Amino acid sequence: MTDYIDLKKLTLDELTGVVHLYPWYGAARKELSVRMAQLGGDTWGKAQYGEAALYVGDRAGIAALFRPAGEDYSDKDVEALLRAFIEEREKAATEEAASQRQVRVVGGDFFTQAQYDDVRMSSDNVFSRFAAKGVSEPAASKPERDASLDFCTETLARVYAEQGYPEQAKNIYSRLLLNFPEKSAYFASLIEKLNEE
Repeated sequence: MTDYIDLKKLTLDELTGVVHLYPWYGAARKELSVRMAQLGGDTWGKAQYGEAALYVGDRAGIAALFRPAGEDYSDKDVEALLRAFIEEREKAATEEAASQRQVRVVGGDFFTQAQYDDVRMSSDNVFSRFAAKGVSEPAASKPERDASLDFCTETLARVYAEQGYPEQAKNIYSRLLLNFPEKSAYFASLIEKLNEE
């Protein structure tokens, strides 16, 4: 059989053409990789060598082309590296979780503890339910709950408004506004809406 192609005698362009015509031809890809490594420079990168290695049975020959001689690529320290990496990630995750605790405010935004501490003022009673750890307000600062407000609910005010009794609805919204200062903007907007009607 004398009808065969000697890959070593092909020019670089011819060898590239063979690889494009027959992409699964591993010997041609290996020869092309060897020639590109001999040319040197940045003509081929790890991606091209990696693609060639997909079609070659012995990948060690391709890997040797772009790795510097004498360097150790064994997996002898992998277990220690993985353990250190996992411990570092777990430590960072616990620190982040502790510093990024989110406080949920009904009808509001989500704040981290650090953001909440930045905006909290001692005279601010809007956030009094979410006092920082270790900070307790004196019992005298908490207002007494009015027993007559037990029947004043947002639902009752809405029913009054729907049935054509806007004054009673505004009266209930006003009481709720005073009793629940964290929703004051909401109740004020409802009173304003009733005034416009």
